[in-house]
Amino acid sequence: MQNNQAVPTLDISDIQATVLRPRPSPYKGEYVVLRIDEAAQGREMLRRIIPNIAPAEEWWVPSIPAWVGIAFTYQGLKALGLPQASLDSFPEEFRQGMAARASIINDIGENAPANWEYPFGTSDTHVALAIYSKDDKSLEVVLEQARQSHSDLLGISVVYRMKFSELPEGRNPFGYKDGLHNPHVEGSGVNPPPGYDVTVKAGEFIMGYPDENGQTSISPEPEVLRRNGTFIAFRKFHMRVAAFRKFLREQASSPEEEELIAAKLVGRWRSGAPLVLAPEHDNPKLGTDPNRNNDFNYSDDMTGLKCPFSAHIRRVNPRDALKDDVVAVNLHHIMRRGTNYGPPLPEGILEDDGVQRGGVFLLVGAYIKRQFELFNLNG
Repeated sequence: MQNNQAVPTLDISDIQATVLRPRPSPYKGEYVVLRIDEAAQGREMLRRIIPNIAPAEEWWVPSIPAWVGIAFTYQGLKALGLPQASLDSFPEEFRQGMAARASIINDIGENAPANWEYPFGTSDTHVALAIYSKDDKSLEVVLEQARQSHSDLLGISVVYRMKFSELPEGRNPFGYKDGLHNPHVEGSGVNPPPGYDVTVKAGEFIMGYPDENGQTSISPEPEVLRRNGTFIAFRKFHMRVAAFRKFLREQASSPEEEELIAAKLVGRWRSGAPLVLAPEHDNPKLGTDPNRNNDFNYSDDMTGLKCPFSAHIRRVNPRDALKDDVVAVNLHHIMRRGTNYGPPLPEGILEDDGVQRGGVFLLVGAYIKRQFELFNLNG
Protein backbone atom coordinates (compact mmCIF):
# COMPACT_ATOMS: atom_id res chain seq x y z
CA MET A 1 0.00 0.00 0.00
CA GLN A 2 1.38 3.42 -0.92
CA ASN A 3 -0.40 6.76 -0.53
CA ASN A 4 0.00 9.64 -2.95
CA GLN A 5 0.14 12.32 -0.28
CA ALA A 6 2.78 15.00 -0.44
CA VAL A 7 5.98 14.02 1.31
CA PRO A 8 6.09 15.81 4.69
CA THR A 9 9.15 17.62 5.91
CA LEU A 10 10.34 15.85 9.02
CA ASP A 11 11.48 17.94 11.96
CA ILE A 12 14.80 16.13 12.30
CA SER A 13 15.98 18.61 14.94
CA ASP A 14 13.25 17.22 17.24
CA ILE A 15 13.50 13.51 16.32
CA GLN A 16 16.04 11.37 18.14
CA ALA A 17 18.97 10.21 16.05
CA THR A 18 18.39 6.54 16.90
CA VAL A 19 15.03 6.63 15.13
CA LEU A 20 16.20 7.88 11.73
CA ARG A 21 19.93 7.29 11.58
CA PRO A 22 21.91 4.04 11.55
CA ARG A 23 24.24 3.30 14.41
CA PRO A 24 27.73 4.74 13.86
CA SER A 25 30.66 2.50 13.02
CA PRO A 26 32.83 1.68 14.81
CA TYR A 27 31.26 2.34 18.19
CA LYS A 28 31.36 1.61 21.89
CA GLY A 29 28.37 2.13 24.11
CA GLU A 30 26.46 1.54 27.31
CA TYR A 31 22.81 1.24 28.28
CA VAL A 32 21.87 2.83 31.60
CA VAL A 33 18.46 2.30 33.24
CA LEU A 34 17.22 4.66 35.94
CA ARG A 35 14.50 4.42 38.59
CA ILE A 36 12.73 7.58 39.75
CA ASP A 37 11.58 7.66 43.37
CA GLU A 38 10.78 11.38 43.55
CA ALA A 39 8.91 13.02 40.65
CA ALA A 40 10.31 16.53 41.06
CA GLN A 41 13.87 15.22 41.08
CA GLY A 42 13.11 13.10 38.03
CA ARG A 43 11.93 16.17 36.16
CA GLU A 44 15.02 18.09 37.25
CA MET A 45 17.21 15.27 35.93
CA LEU A 46 15.45 15.48 32.58
CA ARG A 47 15.94 19.24 32.39
CA ARG A 48 19.67 18.65 32.75
CA ILE A 49 20.06 15.73 30.36
CA ILE A 50 17.66 16.51 27.51
CA PRO A 51 19.95 19.19 25.97
CA ASN A 52 22.46 16.34 25.44
CA ILE A 53 20.07 14.07 23.53
CA ALA A 54 21.28 13.68 19.94
CA PRO A 55 18.82 14.80 17.23
CA ALA A 56 18.81 13.18 13.81
CA GLU A 57 20.30 16.27 12.18
CA GLU A 58 23.51 16.09 14.23
CA TRP A 59 24.19 12.38 14.26
CA TRP A 60 27.85 11.34 14.21
CA VAL A 61 29.26 14.90 14.30
CA PRO A 62 33.05 14.51 14.81
CA SER A 63 33.21 17.34 17.38
CA ILE A 64 30.79 15.53 19.73
CA PRO A 65 32.43 12.85 21.92
CA ALA A 66 29.32 10.68 22.17
CA TRP A 67 25.63 10.51 21.34
CA VAL A 68 22.81 9.98 23.82
CA GLY A 69 19.30 8.61 23.29
CA ILE A 70 16.52 8.44 25.88
CA ALA A 71 13.33 6.39 26.33
CA PHE A 72 10.60 6.17 28.98
CA THR A 73 8.42 3.31 30.13
CA TYR A 74 4.80 3.73 31.16
CA GLN A 75 5.89 3.29 34.78
CA GLY A 76 8.58 5.91 34.22
CA LEU A 77 6.11 8.48 32.92
CA LYS A 78 3.93 7.71 35.90
CA ALA A 79 6.88 8.19 38.25
CA LEU A 80 7.60 11.56 36.61
CA GLY A 81 4.11 12.73 37.49
CA LEU A 82 2.46 12.70 34.08
CA PRO A 83 -1.28 13.43 34.52
CA GLN A 84 -3.46 10.34 34.69
CA ALA A 85 -5.51 11.46 31.69
CA SER A 86 -2.34 11.45 29.57
CA LEU A 87 -1.22 8.10 30.95
CA ASP A 88 -4.60 6.61 30.08
CA SER A 89 -4.32 7.90 26.50
CA PHE A 90 -1.37 5.63 25.65
CA PRO A 91 -2.05 2.36 23.76
CA GLU A 92 -2.97 -0.58 25.96
CA GLU A 93 0.12 -2.56 24.96
CA PHE A 94 2.39 0.25 26.15
CA ARG A 95 0.48 0.67 29.41
CA GLN A 96 0.56 -3.05 30.13
CA GLY A 97 4.24 -3.52 29.32
CA MET A 98 6.05 -6.43 27.71
CA ALA A 99 5.98 -8.78 30.70
CA ALA A 100 2.19 -8.63 30.96
CA ARG A 101 1.93 -9.53 27.27
CA ALA A 102 4.52 -12.32 27.38
CA SER A 103 2.16 -14.98 26.07
CA ILE A 104 1.29 -12.79 23.07
CA ILE A 105 4.93 -12.46 22.01
CA ASN A 106 5.75 -16.08 22.91
CA ASP A 107 7.98 -15.28 25.88
CA ILE A 108 7.27 -18.56 27.62
CA GLY A 109 9.26 -21.34 29.29
CA GLU A 110 12.85 -20.33 29.94
CA ASN A 111 12.14 -17.02 28.16
CA ALA A 112 9.29 -16.14 30.51
CA PRO A 113 9.47 -12.83 32.43
CA ALA A 114 10.27 -14.70 35.66
CA ASN A 115 13.66 -15.49 34.12
CA TRP A 116 14.45 -12.00 32.84
CA GLU A 117 17.30 -9.99 34.29
CA TYR A 118 16.35 -7.43 36.89
CA PRO A 119 14.93 -4.80 36.43
CA PHE A 120 13.30 -5.87 33.14
CA GLY A 121 9.69 -6.86 33.53
CA THR A 122 9.40 -5.01 36.85
CA SER A 123 7.99 -1.61 37.76
CA ASP A 124 11.52 -0.35 38.56
CA THR A 125 12.44 0.33 34.92
CA HIS A 126 11.65 3.99 34.35
CA VAL A 127 14.15 5.78 32.09
CA ALA A 128 16.66 4.23 29.71
CA LEU A 129 19.68 5.96 28.24
CA ALA A 130 21.60 4.63 25.24
CA ILE A 131 25.05 6.17 24.94
CA TYR A 132 27.12 5.62 21.80
CA SER A 133 30.72 6.75 21.34
CA LYS A 134 33.61 6.30 18.95
CA ASP A 135 35.97 4.93 21.62
CA ASP A 136 36.17 3.93 25.29
CA LYS A 137 37.74 7.21 26.42
CA SER A 138 35.00 9.36 24.91
CA LEU A 139 32.39 7.00 26.29
CA GLU A 140 33.68 7.45 29.84
CA VAL A 141 33.58 11.24 29.44
CA VAL A 142 29.90 11.22 28.47
CA LEU A 143 28.99 8.59 31.07
CA GLU A 144 30.42 10.92 33.70
CA GLN A 145 28.37 13.79 32.30
CA ALA A 146 25.27 11.61 32.50
CA ARG A 147 26.12 10.63 36.08
CA GLN A 148 26.48 14.27 37.07
CA SER A 149 22.97 14.96 35.78
CA HIS A 150 21.55 12.99 38.71
CA SER A 151 24.37 12.32 41.22
CA ASP A 152 23.05 14.98 43.63
CA LEU A 153 19.44 13.83 43.23
CA LEU A 154 18.82 11.18 45.86
CA GLY A 155 15.50 10.26 44.30
CA ILE A 156 17.21 8.89 41.17
CA SER A 157 18.83 5.43 41.17
CA VAL A 158 20.82 3.53 38.55
CA VAL A 159 19.30 0.04 38.45
CA TYR A 160 21.04 -1.40 35.39
CA ARG A 161 24.11 -0.88 33.23
CA MET A 162 25.30 -2.87 30.24
CA LYS A 163 28.22 -2.20 27.93
CA PHE A 164 27.85 -2.99 24.24
CA SER A 165 29.97 -2.63 21.13
CA GLU A 166 30.37 -3.47 17.49
CA LEU A 167 32.03 -6.84 16.91
CA PRO A 168 34.72 -7.29 14.23
CA GLU A 169 33.48 -6.76 10.66
CA GLY A 170 30.08 -5.67 11.99
CA ARG A 171 29.02 -9.27 12.69
CA ASN A 172 26.79 -10.65 15.43
CA PRO A 173 27.90 -13.44 17.84
CA PHE A 174 26.65 -16.12 15.41
CA GLY A 175 29.00 -14.73 12.77
CA TYR A 176 26.46 -13.05 10.49
CA LYS A 177 27.12 -9.57 9.13
CA ASP A 178 24.43 -7.57 10.87
CA GLY A 179 22.29 -4.49 10.38
CA LEU A 180 22.23 -4.65 6.58
CA HIS A 181 18.65 -3.58 5.94
CA ASN A 182 16.11 -1.21 7.44
CA PRO A 183 13.06 0.42 5.86
CA HIS A 184 13.68 3.73 4.13
CA VAL A 185 11.59 6.45 5.78
CA GLU A 186 9.96 8.89 3.41
CA GLY A 187 11.14 12.45 4.01
CA SER A 188 14.07 11.41 6.22
CA GLY A 189 16.57 13.33 4.11
CA VAL A 190 18.62 10.25 3.24
CA ASN A 191 19.01 9.01 -0.32
CA PRO A 192 18.36 5.25 -0.26
CA PRO A 193 20.85 2.90 -1.91
CA PRO A 194 19.71 0.31 -4.48
CA GLY A 195 17.19 -2.16 -3.08
CA TYR A 196 15.14 0.49 -1.29
CA ASP A 197 12.79 1.27 -4.16
CA VAL A 198 9.73 1.44 -1.89
CA THR A 199 9.74 4.03 0.88
CA VAL A 200 7.57 3.81 3.96
CA LYS A 201 5.47 6.69 5.23
CA ALA A 202 7.03 8.49 8.18
CA GLY A 203 3.94 7.97 10.34
CA GLU A 204 4.71 4.25 10.52
CA PHE A 205 7.69 5.13 12.73
CA ILE A 206 7.20 8.69 14.00
CA MET A 207 4.03 10.09 15.49
CA GLY A 208 2.67 13.34 14.09
CA TYR A 209 2.95 12.36 10.42
CA PRO A 210 0.62 10.41 8.07
CA ASP A 211 1.12 6.64 8.03
CA GLU A 212 0.51 4.13 5.23
CA ASN A 213 -3.24 4.39 5.82
CA GLY A 214 -3.11 8.17 5.52
CA GLN A 215 -3.83 8.52 9.22
CA THR A 216 -1.95 10.55 11.81
CA SER A 217 -1.69 9.41 15.43
CA ILE A 218 -4.16 11.04 17.80
CA SER A 219 -2.74 9.56 21.01
CA PRO A 220 -1.19 9.95 23.47
CA GLU A 221 -2.58 13.26 24.62
CA PRO A 222 -1.76 16.13 24.54
CA GLU A 223 -0.29 16.51 21.04
CA VAL A 224 3.06 17.76 22.35
CA LEU A 225 3.53 14.42 24.11
CA ARG A 226 3.49 12.44 20.86
CA ARG A 227 4.77 14.84 18.20
CA ASN A 228 8.05 13.48 16.75
CA GLY A 229 7.98 10.62 19.25
CA THR A 230 7.95 6.87 18.75
CA PHE A 231 7.81 3.58 20.66
CA ILE A 232 10.83 1.39 21.32
CA ALA A 233 10.94 -2.23 22.41
CA PHE A 234 14.15 -3.38 24.10
CA ARG A 235 15.01 -7.06 23.62
CA LYS A 236 18.11 -8.68 25.05
CA PHE A 237 18.99 -12.15 23.79
CA HIS A 238 21.54 -14.61 25.11
CA MET A 239 23.04 -16.39 22.12
CA ARG A 240 24.20 -19.99 22.52
CA VAL A 241 26.94 -19.79 19.96
CA ALA A 242 28.60 -23.11 20.76
CA ALA A 243 25.25 -24.93 20.60
CA PHE A 244 24.51 -23.30 17.24
CA ARG A 245 27.85 -24.44 15.87
CA LYS A 246 27.25 -27.98 17.13
CA PHE A 247 23.82 -28.01 15.49
CA LEU A 248 25.32 -27.04 12.14
CA ARG A 249 28.06 -29.66 12.51
CA GLU A 250 25.51 -32.39 13.31
CA GLN A 251 23.26 -31.53 10.36
CA ALA A 252 25.98 -31.14 7.72
CA SER A 253 28.37 -33.50 5.98
CA SER A 254 31.02 -30.87 5.28
CA PRO A 255 32.07 -27.36 6.33
CA GLU A 256 30.61 -26.04 3.06
CA GLU A 257 27.25 -27.60 3.88
CA GLU A 258 27.39 -26.10 7.38
CA GLU A 259 27.63 -22.65 5.81
CA LEU A 260 24.80 -23.38 3.39
CA ILE A 261 22.52 -24.49 6.24
CA ALA A 262 23.44 -21.36 8.19
CA ALA A 263 22.58 -19.27 5.14
CA LYS A 264 19.24 -21.04 4.62
CA LEU A 265 18.23 -20.30 8.20
CA VAL A 266 18.74 -16.55 7.80
CA GLY A 267 18.38 -15.97 4.06
CA ARG A 268 21.89 -14.55 3.79
CA TRP A 269 25.35 -16.04 3.93
CA ARG A 270 27.27 -14.97 6.99
CA SER A 271 29.13 -12.49 4.75
CA GLY A 272 25.82 -10.68 4.17
CA ALA A 273 25.34 -11.93 0.61
CA PRO A 274 21.62 -12.68 0.02
CA LEU A 275 20.71 -16.20 -1.07
CA VAL A 276 18.50 -14.85 -3.84
CA LEU A 277 21.61 -13.43 -5.54
CA ALA A 278 24.03 -16.17 -4.45
CA PRO A 279 21.96 -19.35 -3.94
CA GLU A 280 24.73 -21.97 -4.21
CA HIS A 281 27.93 -20.37 -2.95
CA ASP A 282 28.90 -17.45 -0.75
CA ASN A 283 29.97 -14.21 -2.38
CA PRO A 284 31.76 -12.13 0.29
CA LYS A 285 32.35 -9.23 -2.08
CA LEU A 286 28.61 -9.00 -2.69
CA GLY A 287 27.92 -9.22 1.03
CA THR A 288 30.01 -6.16 1.84
CA ASP A 289 28.74 -4.05 -1.08
CA PRO A 290 25.97 -1.72 0.23
CA ASN A 291 24.94 -0.91 -3.35
CA ARG A 292 24.23 -4.56 -4.12
CA ASN A 293 23.50 -6.57 -0.97
CA ASN A 294 19.92 -5.28 -0.70
CA ASP A 295 19.21 -4.85 -4.40
CA PHE A 296 16.97 -7.90 -4.80
CA ASN A 297 13.41 -9.14 -4.56
CA TYR A 298 11.69 -12.53 -4.65
CA SER A 299 10.02 -12.27 -8.09
CA ASP A 300 12.15 -15.09 -9.49
CA ASP A 301 12.04 -17.19 -6.33
CA MET A 302 8.32 -17.49 -5.61
CA THR A 303 8.78 -21.21 -4.81
CA GLY A 304 11.42 -20.53 -2.15
CA LEU A 305 14.09 -22.70 -3.76
CA LYS A 306 16.76 -20.02 -3.40
CA CYS A 307 15.67 -18.38 -0.16
CA PRO A 308 13.33 -20.54 1.95
CA PHE A 309 10.00 -19.04 2.99
CA SER A 310 11.01 -19.76 6.60
CA ALA A 311 14.29 -17.82 6.36
CA HIS A 312 14.58 -14.98 8.85
CA ILE A 313 14.92 -12.13 6.37
CA ARG A 314 12.04 -13.38 4.22
CA ARG A 315 9.67 -13.66 7.16
CA VAL A 316 10.62 -10.27 8.56
CA ASN A 317 10.52 -8.49 5.18
CA PRO A 318 8.66 -10.38 2.42
CA ARG A 319 9.48 -7.57 -0.07
CA ASP A 320 7.50 -8.21 -3.25
CA ALA A 321 6.62 -11.82 -2.39
CA LEU A 322 3.22 -10.79 -0.97
CA LYS A 323 2.42 -8.04 -3.47
CA ASP A 324 -0.65 -9.88 -4.75
CA ASP A 325 -1.73 -10.99 -1.29
CA VAL A 326 -4.12 -9.41 1.21
CA VAL A 327 -1.20 -8.55 3.49
CA ALA A 328 -0.20 -4.85 3.49
CA VAL A 329 3.52 -5.34 4.10
CA ASN A 330 4.25 -1.65 4.68
CA LEU A 331 1.96 -1.65 7.73
CA HIS A 332 4.26 -4.04 9.57
CA HIS A 333 7.76 -2.68 9.00
CA ILE A 334 9.92 -1.81 11.98
CA MET A 335 13.22 -0.03 12.34
CA ARG A 336 15.86 -2.24 13.97
CA ARG A 337 18.74 -0.75 15.93
CA GLY A 338 20.66 -3.70 17.29
CA THR A 339 23.99 -4.24 18.94
CA ASN A 340 26.00 -6.92 20.74
CA TYR A 341 27.32 -7.63 24.21
CA GLY A 342 30.15 -9.88 25.28
CA PRO A 343 33.21 -11.03 23.31
CA PRO A 344 32.92 -13.30 20.28
CA LEU A 345 33.47 -17.02 20.86
CA PRO A 346 36.78 -17.99 19.20
CA GLU A 347 36.44 -19.77 15.89
CA GLY A 348 36.24 -23.56 16.02
CA ILE A 349 35.11 -23.77 19.66
CA LEU A 350 32.12 -26.10 20.06
CA GLU A 351 31.80 -26.04 23.84
CA ASP A 352 30.29 -23.17 25.80
CA ASP A 353 32.91 -21.18 27.72
CA GLY A 354 30.47 -19.74 30.27
CA VAL A 355 30.87 -16.16 29.02
CA GLN A 356 27.70 -14.14 28.57
CA ARG A 357 27.29 -12.97 24.96
CA GLY A 358 24.42 -12.09 22.73
CA GLY A 359 22.48 -9.31 21.09
CA VAL A 360 20.22 -6.42 21.92
CA PHE A 361 17.50 -5.30 19.53
CA LEU A 362 15.91 -1.88 19.74
CA LEU A 363 12.77 -2.13 17.65
CA VAL A 364 11.37 1.24 16.61
CA GLY A 365 7.81 1.85 15.42
CA ALA A 366 4.72 3.95 15.98
CA TYR A 367 2.43 0.91 16.44
CA ILE A 368 3.58 -1.62 19.02
CA LYS A 369 0.91 -4.21 18.31
CA ARG A 370 1.06 -4.46 14.53
CA GLN A 371 4.82 -3.92 14.28
CA PHE A 372 6.82 -5.16 17.27
CA GLU A 373 4.44 -7.87 18.47
CA LEU A 374 3.97 -9.25 14.96
CA PHE A 375 7.71 -9.07 14.28
CA ASN A 376 8.52 -10.94 17.46
CA LEU A 377 6.22 -13.78 16.46
CA ASN A 378 7.48 -13.92 12.87
CA GLY A 379 11.14 -13.08 13.35
